[in-house]
Amino acid sequence: MQTLDAKSVAGLFPRFADRFEKEREALIELDSKVGDSDLGLTMAKAFRAASDAVGALDAPDLATQMKTAGAAIAKAAPSTMGTLMATGFLRGSKALDGAAALDVAGLASFWDAYANGVAMRGKAALGDKTVLDVLDPIARCFKAEAEKGAPLEVACEAAAKAADEALEATKLLVAQHGKAAAFQEKSRGLQDAGGTVACILADELNGFMKAAAAS
Repeated sequence: MQTLDAKSVAGLFPRFADRFEKEREALIELDSKVGDSDLGLTMAKAFRAASDAVGALDAPDLATQMKTAGAAIAKAAPSTMGTLMATGFLRGSKALDGAAALDVAGLASFWDAYANGVAMRGKAALGDKTVLDVLDPIARCFKAEAEKGAPLEVACEAAAKAADEALEATKLLVAQHGKAAAFQEKSRGLQDAGGTVACILADELNGFMKAAAAS
């Protein structure tokens, strides 16, 4: 599979929803260390709503799917992380205007817009120990893979690996935003909860591509 069309993307959102439901307790535990302990519930609710909304669309294009997902997340999870995820999908949808299918370059554009939208909405910078510290490496990886002419499956696997490495690197950072910022040095050594959400998205995209290639 060299591209993802709207029908394929529609099948991706149930994977997101199922994975966040599966990871709900783990995310709650992770968030409880320096956060509000609600991340697992929020993300499970957000992506189930996105999956339902995208699944209900009648012959949509890619941009409409992403815009619909963002709007559903914003309505279902009006929390800090919910708002950031919604913003990411809404901004990412604009990068897909007119696109009939997603190739590696298209994914690079989508994730770049997603990361930039999150950075602007959250007023975050790289190194602040936020979801951006994983989103940005995902976007940069897709851009690099596109420049190399890598197949879609290879690019998605590389992006998932980049996300894993970036998430591990967040343990070295000190939180600068939200409730976690109050802990300062105590946040060092902990895996960032928001970054974990981004890592899950990349991992599920990779898993989706592997399953498609095997079928």
